[in-house]
Amino acid sequence: MKNYVKIARIQRELTQQQLAEKVGITRQTVSLIEKGKYNPTLKLCLSICDVVNKSLDELFWVEKEERME
Repeated sequence: MKNYVKIARIQRELTQQQLAEKVGITRQTVSLIEKGKYNPTLKLCLSICDVVNKSLDELFWVEKEERME
């Protein structure tokens, strides 16, 4: 799943470990989310959005054409 978590995390000057601690997951899970290899729950997505001060659409919205790739 393509997303913009890494970009938002870096903009907030957070490490993967810091983001993980703030949302209650492991650093490895953050890494997998950023790589698109783990589909987080809606609750986790919203927690990440809160920490990086972005909307759900800004972090996780993918255009239909991109989903087909």
